[in-house]
Amino acid sequence: MRKKQNRILPRAIITGMAFVSGFCIMTVEMLGARILSPYFGGSLSVWGSIITIFMLALAFGYLVGGTLSARNPSGKTYAMFFIGAALFSLPVILFADFIMEPIFLSIDDPRYGSLFASIFLFFIPTSILGMISPYSVRLMVESEEQSGSMAGLLYFVSTLGSAAGTLGTSFYFVLWFEVNQILWGAVLSLAFAGCIILFCEYLKKTNNDFASGVYEK
Repeated sequence: MRKKQNRILPRAIITGMAFVSGFCIMTVEMLGARILSPYFGGSLSVWGSIITIFMLALAFGYLVGGTLSARNPSGKTYAMFFIGAALFSLPVILFADFIMEPIFLSIDDPRYGSLFASIFLFFIPTSILGMISPYSVRLMVESEEQSGSMAGLLYFVSTLGSAAGTLGTSFYFVLWFEVNQILWGAVLSLAFAGCIILFCEYLKKTNNDFASGVYEK
């Protein structure tokens, strides 16, 4: 019989977090062109730069997240992905002009200017968000037999979140809110998700300590 892994977080929490991460990734990506447009325009090449950096960042995040998931995974580390992504997204809101202006002045070609701006603005937070999916799979799986079905479920939910973030941002949010307001919403959602995970971890530890105390008595 294959050995089962102890469940670290409830599956409903992990599934919900996969949806949130997918939603926030696409929300920020859809706003990328508007963020860069004052300096580099909104041409197809700018979109190409944004999409390329997001894809590379996610690929890097998948690799790192998969590696970390094999090293004694924990709810605290999982929560730090969300909180870290929120913190490293703040420069997009607070320092975007400060980051883009010297790039704009140094690089004449908007194609390469937008590419470098996308790296500095989006690569780190998107990489951190990319770590969530493989780590989520590891937290969901209790036995090797479940790995395929759990991975399929999580990527299904994450992709649904991405679709919802794409449509929600492009169809509605940009009509109702300013770009920075939408970004603040994504940042706060990620931070709140991390806090929920930490709270679940705290409840689990409290229950385990209580159960141990009862058993000892």
